[in-house]
Amino acid sequence: MAVTATNQEARAVTPAPPARLEVRSLSKTFGNTRVLTDVAFDVRPGEIHALVGQNGSGKSTVAKILSGLYTPDPGSVVSIDGEPFELPVRPDEARRRGMATVHQNLGLLPGYTVLENLRIGRLRARGVLHRIDWKRERAEAEASLARIGRSVPLDAKVGALHEEERSTVAIARALQDSEPGSGVMIFDESTRALSRRSLEHFFALLNEIVSTGTGILMITHRLEEVLDAADRVTVLRDGRTAASGFDVAGMDEAELTGIMLGRDVDTHVSRLETSFDAKSTVHITGLRSNLLGGVDIDVREGEVVGVTGIAGSGYEDVPYLVSGAKRATGGAIRLPSTSGDGIRVPGLSPSTAMAHGIALLPEGREHAGLAMQMTVAENVSFPHTSLRRRALLPNGRRAERDRTTDWIGQLDVRPPRAEAVVGTFSGGNQQKVLLAKWLSTSPTLLVMHEPTQAVDVGARRTIVGAVHDAAEAGAHVLVADADENVLSMLCDRVLVFEDGVITRELTAPMTPDDIVAAIYTNGSRARLRDRGDTAASAENATTTEGTAE
Repeated sequence: MAVTATNQEARAVTPAPPARLEVRSLSKTFGNTRVLTDVAFDVRPGEIHALVGQNGSGKSTVAKILSGLYTPDPGSVVSIDGEPFELPVRPDEARRRGMATVHQNLGLLPGYTVLENLRIGRLRARGVLHRIDWKRERAEAEASLARIGRSVPLDAKVGALHEEERSTVAIARALQDSEPGSGVMIFDESTRALSRRSLEHFFALLNEIVSTGTGILMITHRLEEVLDAADRVTVLRDGRTAASGFDVAGMDEAELTGIMLGRDVDTHVSRLETSFDAKSTVHITGLRSNLLGGVDIDVREGEVVGVTGIAGSGYEDVPYLVSGAKRATGGAIRLPSTSGDGIRVPGLSPSTAMAHGIALLPEGREHAGLAMQMTVAENVSFPHTSLRRRALLPNGRRAERDRTTDWIGQLDVRPPRAEAVVGTFSGGNQQKVLLAKWLSTSPTLLVMHEPTQAVDVGARRTIVGAVHDAAEAGAHVLVADADENVLSMLCDRVLVFEDGVITRELTAPMTPDDIVAAIYTNGSRARLRDRGDTAASAENATTTEGTAE
């Protein structure tokens, strides 16, 4: 009998564990418009599964269904660890079963402190008076930030933080609900504002999480994140699953982009070496702030100059100081239209900057760049309305409509409707509207911060092309960006900041590796993740459309 039992055990096959997250027949309809149709994929134990697609393909709609913000159509199925949810997903039930989500807009309360945002929903009262032990809560908050190797002032208001710091707070908050070996974490464009060093640390943390068996669904536009860090990828196109569970190993950017767009495209175009006649030059001299120690920057007519560095090096302040959005302690700007010593930067207001032809495209379009509840036409016309009021000139509705229609066509804004509310658009099309808002003023100095943040590869090419067109038409362009890929495509020169001063200068043509080597002393980009033993098998990957088109 003992031999028989042993033989039976030897022949027994251990069943495969259930998927951490399984999505089947997921559909969503708004009014008469179906935005998702039978989307299907699964996230296996111990894998990072990327969900990609163009803006408007349905990625964020999937995330909002999984977090309970949207109710899917009847027949949709969502399961965690083999147990289906009763739909719509209830946030408290999702949290109890180990599903945490960090959304694209981060879901933070700007009027509250970092500590309050980190511990909201988790505060614990003690004693008969039910008082909160704030010393204990601070320790918990500090520990959650330490997990991703970051330190953010706990008493600072979230609304006063840089975009990278806000992303850090949102990510740290979600990680508090991570239980080793079960459940799934969902990141919806959560890394979009992280610097390179923070990004590398973030993926090192994700690797630790998946090594315990927890699954991760990563929604991103940064194809490097997919190719470097994901085990498998699902691609959405027009609300449908174009490819489900493809093994990322061996895939390159051209192949992945082809699946996303349904056609072959060039994925990277570096800025070529360009000569300038220097018909006019914008001179920024002695620029000072609490982070900058006196910086000089020249931008020639037709030139795109980038500024970059590690987080906190001071480059992020440059766009806001020269546009009057942030108070400088020293400096001057000489434009072609100014005489003498130019404009003093201390005391410069945004309205004065606009009057001199300085336009600012800020990061964080949702809270700093656009009026999300207003129309495309109203957003594009805001600068013109302000300038005409100062000059006592009319801004007719017909001019407003014609101007907006023209820029909708130039930037391929979809849907192409001037009266559409901006908040209903995808992120990439919102960014195009923000760019149109300022390009329509024909600025002398166009200043931008992260102009392609959280947009898909198609929208990125459109935005880069439009900026180059503006430069060729005579604009002086200054861009602050942490993404070395964007800088190499966009810029003629790149200035690298360290401790508030410019330490290195690169000129086109330059590769992303050249830029990273100038920023970091190690001289090269580290791979975001060594998949190693944590990579999940993808033998059963399927596609609804066969091979990549």
